[in-house]
Amino acid sequence: MGSEIVIALDAMGGDKAPGMVVRGASIARVRHPHLRFRLFGDERRLKPLVERFRRLAAACTIEHTEEVVEATDKPAFALRQRKGSSMSLAVRAVHEGRAAGVVSAGNTGALMAIAKVVLKTLPGISRPAMASVFPTLRGESVLLDLGANIDCGADNLFQFAVMGEVYARSVLLIEKPTVALLNVGEEELKGNEVIRTAAAKVRESGLPIDFKGFVEGDDIAAGTVDVVVADGFVGNVALKTAEGTARLYTEFLRAAFRRSVFSKLGFFLARPALHAFRDRVDPRRYNGAMLLGLNGIVVKSHGGTDHRGFATAIGMAADMITQGFNARIIDELQRLHAVPVPEPETIAV
Repeated sequence: MGSEIVIALDAMGGDKAPGMVVRGASIARVRHPHLRFRLFGDERRLKPLVERFRRLAAACTIEHTEEVVEATDKPAFALRQRKGSSMSLAVRAVHEGRAAGVVSAGNTGALMAIAKVVLKTLPGISRPAMASVFPTLRGESVLLDLGANIDCGADNLFQFAVMGEVYARSVLLIEKPTVALLNVGEEELKGNEVIRTAAAKVRESGLPIDFKGFVEGDDIAAGTVDVVVADGFVGNVALKTAEGTARLYTEFLRAAFRRSVFSKLGFFLARPALHAFRDRVDPRRYNGAMLLGLNGIVVKSHGGTDHRGFATAIGMAADMITQGFNARIIDELQRLHAVPVPEPETIAV
């Protein structure tokens, strides 16, 4: 067991909050006994929920606020007018050193805006990127950016490649992660000038990145590389396409097994295999998008997830903190000698 780690939770963010958040924290506490929590939200609603879980109650503090960032709030409005919200206070707890990371299932745009302004980016990182882990034929791969940056320059894509490689190596524990840029073809002359320039920057950086050049969309699910880098527009389209395709085939499968008596019998015989398949692709196993490049650990949970999915997002934050993810990013950027990088600040937990 390691030393205790405090994680701030936006207890009011998400479709099923605050019950989902509290139950998720209880599950995460079992998986990671060294975790403690600061729950930001309405104490009158949170306290009865927390008291149902004796071990959790002993490991968390409730910080009261009745203000909430709504799902319909624009990022600028949330940033300026919701300074007392559960989301904003949870992020500020990281900035103030009262928590080592924050997890929220609330408004994605608002979380990105608040986190970027309050925490700032790491030295040498111009924009944070949203990243997530996907199941593949070979195991798991990291895809970034998933929508935080619609228009990206070559420098942004290069920084995303560095952050994605460090995440795969330090958190997923892949000894030598392979990295590639998502493109319309594998040939070196394919794609626009930005993506070709980004590829050149990675090759010429001198960093020990196992760069494979370009991959295409079907390489994501194939697991051709461990880290797939794209701008936010392309990455978000790829993400939503994958999610939609998964739902489509799930419905096709259900319809096929309901078609006749023999189909239902086939379902009964295949049930163990289908359960294993369901567990393998369960989105709750991969819930949580990391906002990489910020001066603090921030994980965005899917707004519609349940307590099991939220526990997974908390686990992602815990792993990034335990593995010293941000310190590793700074170390990689120091090798470039591109910017003067100060020693990373120690976060009190």
